Amino acid sequence: MDRIAALQTFLLDDPDDPFTRFALAQEHRKAGDMPRALTIFEDLVRDHPAYVGTYYHLGALYRQLDRSDDALQTFRTGIREATAAGDLHARAELQSALLEAEGLGFDDD
Repeated sequence: MDRIAALQTFLLDDPDDPFTRFALAQEHRKAGDMPRALTIFEDLVRDHPAYVGTYYHLGALYRQLDRSDDALQTFRTGIREATAAGDLHARAELQSALLEAEGLGFDDD
């Protein structure tokens, strides 16, 4: 059984499990099904806004899809959620992603 099928089976047992939904979005992204990954990530931040790991990946997907404004807003929202959750690691990653997305990263190109 492939990973997507396995995760869909897990969702039958617990359709609202944020970890399984996140993993399913990641598998769709890896398989190149960006529209499906996007839908799952967007639904996940709507249904589980405190699941802070989603914001980084959703923002990165928006950037990949050339949706810069959505990426910036997602990173900012994620920073607020990570701060509220006391998740300093996620907040730092999101702040770095935001700086890069705003063109203020520290790369030399």
